[in-house]
Amino acid sequence: MIASAAVAVSCRQVVKDFGDGDSRLRVLHGIDLDVLEGEMTLLVGPSGCGKTTLISIIADLLDPTAGEIDLFGTRQSRLPRTKRIQFRARHIGFVFQQYNLLPALTAHENVAVPLLINGWRRSQALEKAHLLINEVGLESRARNFPSQLSGGQQQRVAIARALVHGPKLLVCDEPTAALDATTGQVVMELIRRVAVQPGRAVIVVTHDSRVFSFGDRIARMDDGRIVDVQEVEPALAAPHEPRS
Repeated sequence: MIASAAVAVSCRQVVKDFGDGDSRLRVLHGIDLDVLEGEMTLLVGPSGCGKTTLISIIADLLDPTAGEIDLFGTRQSRLPRTKRIQFRARHIGFVFQQYNLLPALTAHENVAVPLLINGWRRSQALEKAHLLINEVGLESRARNFPSQLSGGQQQRVAIARALVHGPKLLVCDEPTAALDATTGQVVMELIRRVAVQPGRAVIVVTHDSRVFSFGDRIARMDDGRIVDVQEVEPALAAPHEPRS
């Protein structure tokens, strides 16, 4: 672990309310959290404590009710909406719990979508997508549509899609939930390789204690608050990944 690592994500007093008036529900209560470059931060806690809401705000899919989010030194609230959309498309990868694959596209084509959004030529985008499909072990399924894939296979396509454009920030919502132990290990190793690269960071929401050893820090949430942040002990680190 590098003590002098820069802050990739800074959350300061982030509040999120849903609804208005008497029906207003406060889901996040003044969240403070730093995510460091070159690290994987695991966000854990009971269902309904606000984990998915928090990562959706960090990934700029939801606006906070109050508070500030800085991503790699850029304060999102100060950017025009078009610039925020461009920043998200270029620098953020999001693995959704429900996969969100496009049903009319093959697995191969789904993975290529972020590159096409960023202006890549179709042939180049598909070539790069092919490499990622191979990395998640789905080469034989590249031409299948989502409806022809199992839940675990769809999740691996979603992970490949999130990684294909080399995002600075990768945000994952339960990436191993639909995977068996062996496939989950392969996927977490792939995500881990992204996390430890300079200038990048990963946030993973998980209930799966089997993946805790892949993280650098574990941030625990309860009732819309960060209640504890702990460094993962080097002795607990996954044997495939030496710590510095």
